[in-house]
Amino acid sequence: MSLPLANPQTIPAALALSARRHAQQIAIDDGELKLSYAELERLSSNAGRALLALGLEPGERVAIWAPNGHHWLVAALGSLMAGAVLVPLSTRLKGGEAADILRRSGARVLFSVGEFLGSYYPDLLAGQPLDDLEQTIVLESARDGECTWQGFLDLAEQVPDEVLSQRMASLDGDSLSDLMFTSGTTGYPKGVLCAHGQNLRLFDNWGEIVGLQAGDRYLIVNPFFHSFGFKAGWLAALIRGATILPQRTFDAEAVLRRVEQDRVSFLPGPPALYSAMLDHPRRADFDLSSLRVAVTGAASVPPVLVQRMSEELGFASVVTAYGLTESCGLATVCRPGDDALTVASTCGRPLDGIEVRCVDAKGNPLPAGEPGEVLIRGYNLMKGYFNDLQASQEVVDAQGWLHTGDVGVLDERGYLRITDRLKDMFIVGGFNCYPAEVERLLMEHPAVAQAAVVGIADERQGEVGKAYVILRPGASLAADELIAWSRARMANYKVPRSVQFVAVLPLNAAGKVLKGELRAQ
Repeated sequence: MSLPLANPQTIPAALALSARRHAQQIAIDDGELKLSYAELERLSSNAGRALLALGLEPGERVAIWAPNGHHWLVAALGSLMAGAVLVPLSTRLKGGEAADILRRSGARVLFSVGEFLGSYYPDLLAGQPLDDLEQTIVLESARDGECTWQGFLDLAEQVPDEVLSQRMASLDGDSLSDLMFTSGTTGYPKGVLCAHGQNLRLFDNWGEIVGLQAGDRYLIVNPFFHSFGFKAGWLAALIRGATILPQRTFDAEAVLRRVEQDRVSFLPGPPALYSAMLDHPRRADFDLSSLRVAVTGAASVPPVLVQRMSEELGFASVVTAYGLTESCGLATVCRPGDDALTVASTCGRPLDGIEVRCVDAKGNPLPAGEPGEVLIRGYNLMKGYFNDLQASQEVVDAQGWLHTGDVGVLDERGYLRITDRLKDMFIVGGFNCYPAEVERLLMEHPAVAQAAVVGIADERQGEVGKAYVILRPGASLAADELIAWSRARMANYKVPRSVQFVAVLPLNAAGKVLKGELRAQ
């Protein structure tokens, strides 16, 4: 294959460049299996040639329904080499939900895990009408009669290297790379289309800002089917020449053990990941001295959590960021040298080439310090929703601004603080109450590990807040004590009227609290 340009415009070209720069560097460390960058390129090329042997045409969709692991990565990179559009499927989906996305995306090929989390995934699709799906490859523990991973790779012998090289040469920065369906926690999931060039530019910049570097050992707990695990995960690692350590599921003790055994230096994740590590009863038994960089982000990242991550987990750098699927997963990030208060209280400022503003209900820009809906404009915006022009036009206005549905505040420096989701806001006696603000305050209580607040119906006030709270190990706290503590620290309308202590909060695969499930309770 020809050498890639210094500034690759496609993900296969970025892989080729890393394979030249870091040929013998370990690209994937997946337990007993370790692949160098040169080996990763070779194996991915085989997967790409095998897809061409199946007759895959440029722009056709290939779906992956599997947990984090080397199979996922090789299947994804091979698909991109073959000019396919990648459709990652959440391993949390039930059979009917997965079938719906497969149908709507028109996926021709599916890479599926076999046995995982007590289910045999191909069986979950039994009886589902999938007219476009022509081939399913079972990555692990395939049953008799099914196409195995090795059987699939053997097809590569039918296609010369030159044919795959020609396919890759036909791609450019505007070629579509992925079709990611929104989580669906707030409504019908929509398919978000993004392109090679914008993903590479965005996450090369992100990697440079947060300090991801060649030789870093990056434990990717965030699922590969989510932007955080895909784009800020293995794609950023591939661009920068870091070692990818896939983690199939999140378990606090398993992560602590891997940090010690695998000398993990780079560990992004949602706030819930770090809270679980901090509050694990055996945390002190593990050597976490290799940890260097943490990147997190959510509507609620309390300052006390950032402080504890530095002091108790030993991170030299804790960075917050913000984005959504429709912005390729990223819009703002903190910068090296930002003070601790900035990191704890904001999610940074826009990356170069990206604009952010906050607007009122009529769309008018608001001055610094005034909360409003967050709008984003720049090269990072999606190419549109798949087969849904109307929805695309509803969320991206005529001036090119993406309406996020998030509520935020910009300070004088252009740093953004997300206060909540518009849909999560509830009104207490005429006052707008943003749950994330209340959650941040509740988590300042020394006994509180995590908190989630939702609005519930109230005859007098219309709605009031209810808090679901996880206590720190060994802590004791009564509901009326926490309510009294809150009254001394926040406006009356923000104080939760009731508190329920729970062992866990319902989370989606990205670590976000499922507020809908809490409201349903």
